Amino acid sequence: MNGAESLLRTLVDAGLQVCFANPGTTEMPLVRALEQVPELRTVLCLFEGVCTGAADGYARMADKPGLTLLHLGPGFANGIAYLHDARRARSAIVNLIGDHATWHLAADAPLTSDIESLARPVSVWVRRSQSADDLAADAAEAVSVAATKPGQIATLIVPHDYQLAPASGAVTPRTAKLPTQINDETVATVVDALRRDTPKALFLGGYALRERGLQAAARIAAVTGCKLICETFPTRWERGVGTPILERLPYFPEPAIAALAPYQTIVLAGAKSPVSFFGYPGVPSYFISPEQQQVVLAKPEDDVVNALQAVAEALGAPPVATNSELQIPPRPTGKLTPEAFSAAVACVLPENAIVMDESNTSAGPFCVLSQSAPRHSYLTQPGGAIGLGLPCATGAALACPDRPVINLQADGSGMYTVQALWTQARENLNVKNIICNNRSYRILGLEMLRAGVKEFSPQAQSLMSLASPALDWVHLAQGMGVSAVRVETAEDLTRELERALATPGPCLLEAIL
Repeated sequence: MNGAESLLRTLVDAGLQVCFANPGTTEMPLVRALEQVPELRTVLCLFEGVCTGAADGYARMADKPGLTLLHLGPGFANGIAYLHDARRARSAIVNLIGDHATWHLAADAPLTSDIESLARPVSVWVRRSQSADDLAADAAEAVSVAATKPGQIATLIVPHDYQLAPASGAVTPRTAKLPTQINDETVATVVDALRRDTPKALFLGGYALRERGLQAAARIAAVTGCKLICETFPTRWERGVGTPILERLPYFPEPAIAALAPYQTIVLAGAKSPVSFFGYPGVPSYFISPEQQQVVLAKPEDDVVNALQAVAEALGAPPVATNSELQIPPRPTGKLTPEAFSAAVACVLPENAIVMDESNTSAGPFCVLSQSAPRHSYLTQPGGAIGLGLPCATGAALACPDRPVINLQADGSGMYTVQALWTQARENLNVKNIICNNRSYRILGLEMLRAGVKEFSPQAQSLMSLASPALDWVHLAQGMGVSAVRVETAEDLTRELERALATPGPCLLEAIL
């Protein structure tokens, strides 16, 4: 057994099942070793950003680390944007990066680079293996680091010659560290704050938006009257009938500040204190003012679910039934507006769907319209690096092959990772991609208006327009093996989405807004 096979055997023994790969020459021993490790499903991606974005979506839905195989520093650099998103989402990812043979590094070949410097900003753990026998042990440690809940990113650099050299074999998987437990004193402080007869809110993020966390939050709200609010861009939010209705914090700072202003006390549960995505002159960076009381129940890396349950028990809060009536919006008609688009998706949303939302400016009403729809998981991009939607949906479909995935995808950001469609076709994934085609980077126009610009110059307009030439998403998808159709009315979108959901495999609907 060589170093490459010992590494892969260790990963499989640790429970990893899928590898998102874009390999090159320095990874050929690992590619050859895959023949000896058929338990590891290898998924070819045509761009490294698809690998990393798919690993993120996979990790969120599988609750185990996603695995990537990338080629040297430049290949890894192509995937950094969506590792940034994954880091903000606290997704568990193990990156394997092949490097030159150790004896070849001194030659400073064209693809030689400082891989460690590239990896550190998006990884909590970076290691370069020092021998063939180290590969398996290093892989075991990487999985242990990544699988800590909430997840983390571990990056292992694997020299080519160590992959080829003989090794002693796989090593026993290591146990992942448990999240930090919340002590009784913190629970007592939160209980005291929530019992006060003042306006208060429970601000939820991370694992607090999973089933058990939501149930505990609903119990707390029922006995204290606190408002339930969640992060603007949740990693994974279990939603729909039977789950408590939450208010999602607005994106822009002024409405976000206004949404939080009525509450004298705000308890943070699995979320950081919310801040503005960008700094605007005269607008605070932090949404909670110094005059409001912030109480931290659990930081994002803490065991927020057990913390919420401990608070509910200390309050004597019994189980509660919430949002028990299924409410489906009427089928919309007419021109596709953000409201009609959102209603069309919400009214045919199937039970147990996964919705990846990178619609940006095109489907804002969807969250409200789908709060009492059939149960579903809702994913967003907590890091803000656009282009995550297509690959994240791809990874989610691989993690949950029995569940339909609906990707609400803005057209401009979709072009960053359009190659994901090819992987969806190759793997026959059940992803329904709905492209919100407004032929513009509309968010830039909104930001210009916020900056006080009343009329856009031709130069400014040209930087926001995607109309010349217009992107033809139907032909783009068909060229990568995905069936596609264009829709221009709410009736067409509803009908075609119903048809797509009844047909296994990937498809694309180009919705003209």
